[in-house]
Amino acid sequence: MLQLRSTADPSLIVDASSLWDQPEIVLTRFGAQAETDLLLALRRGAVVWPPLHPVLAQASPSALELDDDAVTGLLGPAAEELAGAGIEVLWPSSLVGDGLKLQAAVTPAPGKVTDAGFGLDALLDFRWQLTLDGELLDEDEITALAEAKRPLVRLRGRWVTLDPALLERLRRPPRTRMRVMEALGAVLAGSADIDGETVTVVAEGGLADLAERVTGIADGPARLGPPPGLAATLRPYQQRGVAWLAAMCEIGFGGCLADDMGLGKTIQVIALHLHRRAATVGPTLVVCPASLLGTWEREVRRFAPEIPVRRYHGGGRHLQEVAADEIVLVTYGVVLRDSAELADVGWGLVVADEAQYAKNPLSRTARELRALPAPARIALTGTPVENRLSELWSILDWTTPGMLGHLETFTRRVAVPVERYKDAEATARFAALIRPFLLRRKKSDPGIAPELPPKTETDRIVPLSAEQVTLYEAVVRETMEAIAAKEGIERAGLVFKLLTALKQICNHPAQYLKQTGPLAGRSGKLAAFDELLDLILAGGESTLVFTQYTQMATLLQQHLDARGIGSLFLHGGVPVRRREELVEAPPRARLPLVPLRAVGRRLGAGRAAQPRPGGRRRGAVTAAGRWAAGGRGLAGGAETRRFEVVLARYGRPRLRAVRYCAGWSIQSGVDLF
Repeated sequence: MLQLRSTADPSLIVDASSLWDQPEIVLTRFGAQAETDLLLALRRGAVVWPPLHPVLAQASPSALELDDDAVTGLLGPAAEELAGAGIEVLWPSSLVGDGLKLQAAVTPAPGKVTDAGFGLDALLDFRWQLTLDGELLDEDEITALAEAKRPLVRLRGRWVTLDPALLERLRRPPRTRMRVMEALGAVLAGSADIDGETVTVVAEGGLADLAERVTGIADGPARLGPPPGLAATLRPYQQRGVAWLAAMCEIGFGGCLADDMGLGKTIQVIALHLHRRAATVGPTLVVCPASLLGTWEREVRRFAPEIPVRRYHGGGRHLQEVAADEIVLVTYGVVLRDSAELADVGWGLVVADEAQYAKNPLSRTARELRALPAPARIALTGTPVENRLSELWSILDWTTPGMLGHLETFTRRVAVPVERYKDAEATARFAALIRPFLLRRKKSDPGIAPELPPKTETDRIVPLSAEQVTLYEAVVRETMEAIAAKEGIERAGLVFKLLTALKQICNHPAQYLKQTGPLAGRSGKLAAFDELLDLILAGGESTLVFTQYTQMATLLQQHLDARGIGSLFLHGGVPVRRREELVEAPPRARLPLVPLRAVGRRLGAGRAAQPRPGGRRRGAVTAAGRWAAGGRGLAGGAETRRFEVVLARYGRPRLRAVRYCAGWSIQSGVDLF
């Protein structure tokens, strides 16, 4: 059928037959040249697409009969050529829908089916299915399509286009195979690479039931009562967290509990251990930074006094006579040294606290952690992604091995589209995939921590000193000259070196120059630090000072000593017992100086946050107030004011004040360096 579209009003379309039957009406709306325009367009079209010639022989051109070859041409490049001649090809809406598509259904590989279904290590095959607008076609319909020799076929009351290449793929069984976990991930994501092409993936039988159960747990796990032996009252969100962890462990999976710092991940794991104790699944191994050994031991003894707990740390450590309901605490460093001894114990659950320690999948820490056998694994972290999605892959591939596929495939199909190209579709697929295996709650979520008001941040530009400006400009000039002469990895290395140097210069010239002094009057940041510190100490507040550099902490301690202000220096070289003593009861007039990476990413500050006279802790269980070096926030029961200087673009330092209020005496933290 031929039609005319108005150039003045593209929504106005009439059949060409109306031009001959009712010329007055059409000419009024399309202009006096409508007939001439139609004939000229048809002649231009016939030049690029010869099947149009017959319509030019008609006295009143209104319709054109097409054979199969002509239709095939219009479905191909002929439509674009006609568009160039001013003729638009409009297809029926039924032909521009989803149409015929292949999808892959997961089936157990031959010989892998048992009476109980299949295990998580089973190898699964795929088989092709053909769908029309998302509806599955039966064998008779597929046979009819295979026997058709035309590009357009009438099917289920509508015309559909038939691609011969699609039918050819349908005849060849897929070569791709997947383990159960990877296939489950493909089903949850809704698609996967099958024989080099991304297609929709669906499940049948046991895998479909498993996928439904996993998504059901994510939507709302079955409620659990308080486990026997828990000397605490869990908040509603903590109860849901324990129920989710228990349900995931019950089906043989793991998960990542990624609650904000201060929301009580520790107490949820303790409650999970008590819940699983009745099933005698075995002892629990908690892997954590050295700084958290004391925190874990105190929390277990406080909230589960019946549970035996031991530290597998230090010279006299041993794993003799580990009780079935015992909690064993170990550091990441000891896991590296004693992986064989730890692997010999039949752990019922392995927990990785501050799991970002294993965020590099190629690191020895990640490899040794994977070597610890357990029927269930739980990762705890407030920052599941710090820099790139491969970090989350490393964590989830430990808790649920194989679910995200190989790292190279994950990088190609997920990380690159999401991080580099901001692909909304890839982001949605990835979110659907990880949703059942990652539980994330933030303090700002409704009903989580209503007693904590929103965080307030205020930035203030901190000027550089004259010496800092001179050093800054000299380093930029010299390094940029070197960068201009380099390429590839050498160029990238120089850029990274430049950024590090600028950060150190903005901290203090003495840090960049490797000097021990003098310190006063040389750094804008240090001057801002002194100004803030005077305000904080004048109010009788406690303070934590974080820095990225141990060297800078040493300079700060020297500077504070010169001012007569006592300080504590916590770093990786401080023995664990001594570190716990310092954190347990720091004198109120002294400042703990804390290098970020030296404190195990998290410093328990419950003792530093001392309640005002007459104050008392809330009855509900929450974690102690904590400074999170990864999440960069003080959470929990303390009223806090936090100051931090961040390096702005081009190295300009900004001063940021962050304040939380929760009804305790003021505690402050300075994150300047």
